[in-house]
Parts: sequence; C-alpha cells; structure tokens
Amino acid sequence: MNFDSLHPWMIATGLCVLIAAGGLVYWLFFRKRPTAEELERARRSLLVQSGRIVDGTLLDAYEIPGEDGRTLTMLLFQYTIGGVNYECSQDITDLLHVVDVSQVRGGFPCSVRYQPGNPQSSIVVAEQWKGLRAAGPQFRLPSDPEPVDVDSLGHRDH
Repeated sequence: MNFDSLHPWMIATGLCVLIAAGGLVYWLFFRKRPTAEELERARRSLLVQSGRIVDGTLLDAYEIPGEDGRTLTMLLFQYTIGGVNYECSQDITDLLHVVDVSQVRGGFPCSVRYQPGNPQSSIVVAEQWKGLRAAGPQFRLPSDPEPVDVDSLGHRDH
C-alpha cells in the first residue's frame, strides 16, 4: 500500500487513533493517584454501605509509632465467621474525632462490619458508623424479688 492510494478519511482516522492513544498514555502517567488515606476512606465507606455485620469483641486500643514518625492509634478486635476466628486491627488515628479512645474497653462486645468474600477486610469504626458499645451487657435484676420461705426448704416431715 502506498501513500498515493490513501483516502483522507484513512488519514483522519489514523490521526484520531494516535491522538487518543497519546492522551491515554499521558493520562496513565500523569493522573493524580489516590493517597493511602483516600483508599482507606473509600474502603471504610464501601464497608459501611455494603458490609455485613457480625458480633465481635474488642481486645485492646493501643498506640504504635508509624513509618512517617507520627503515632498511630490502633484498635484490636476479634470476630468469628463460619467457624473461623479472625483477629484484626484498625488504624483509627484519622477517626479520633469519632471515637474517644479512653472509653474503649477490652473485653467489651462490639459490632464488626466485614466484606463478604473477604472477611479479613473489616472495620469497627468509620466516619458514618460505629460498632462500639457504650458499656458491657446489662442484666436487669428484679427490683423487689419475692421473699423465699426458708423454712420450707430442705425440711421434710417424717
């Protein structure tokens, strides 16, 4: 095929394909990629919208030094799905406006949101949702129990 037999529409189509390919390559290399914080926020949002809820137990709230020099606040929790026990931690450093860490108590029950098909992807706290409970289980005692007749217990007339 020589250039004399090329029609103007062929040349225009070729130029459009080249321009589109160049634009795609430019976009792939120079686009703004999401930060780790943005990705984590999107993951939490997805779990709030479509995650399943299961009962879990808070194990601890602790602080560790981060790679960037700041202190990270972590929440350690466990839960069971389908007979499999999971123990996970969640970085709640950016959620301290939602959670009062001094109120987190190990051993208290909590609600855990997890991703079906990927149960190790789980959270206890997000911007729009908290699975923390204010206190442990409350058991109601009767306010005025019936008195027990002690004389009738254990005595038999022979």
